[in-house]
Amino acid sequence: MATAYSTSREVTARPLYASRLPFDERRVGAAAVYCSDGRFGEQMDEFLHEQLRLPRYDRLAVPGGAACLAGHALFHYERAALERQLRFLVDAHGLRRVVLIAHQDCAFYRDLWLGGRTLADQQAIDLENAADQIRSWCPGIAVEAYYARKVDGQIALDLWRCRSGLNVT
Repeated sequence: MATAYSTSREVTARPLYASRLPFDERRVGAAAVYCSDGRFGEQMDEFLHEQLRLPRYDRLAVPGGAACLAGHALFHYERAALERQLRFLVDAHGLRRVVLIAHQDCAFYRDLWLGGRTLADQQAIDLENAADQIRSWCPGIAVEAYYARKVDGQIALDLWRCRSGLNVT
């Protein structure tokens, strides 16, 4: 039975696709953790590239973004996996900066009891708790939090202010 892919290690002379962008080996020492919701992906890349000037950041796009790091028992396994991934990137890629982005109407929260809080209020708490977790694992790392929302048919991203009033460590 034929497969759609080659199982040999042989490289064909003519690739299926070749990117127009050159490969750049330099690392920028930053990662972004955001929700894998594809409706927000292009805008998050644009924001990270153009506003935050992160041309080649490490991407951790998972359902709910950093929400699983906030300490919810329901997401214990997701937290363990994301923690391992972040710690690996900090060590292997020399991360000095982590950007967390939450977004409006995130479906990840559908199964989470909000305790009478609005979704945005819970996301604010979760961003701060996730940032605190990352800082406890990786002292000295800068953690920033942002919120993406729909405005007039576009996505707007805002700096998210933590309860302490600070955003970047």
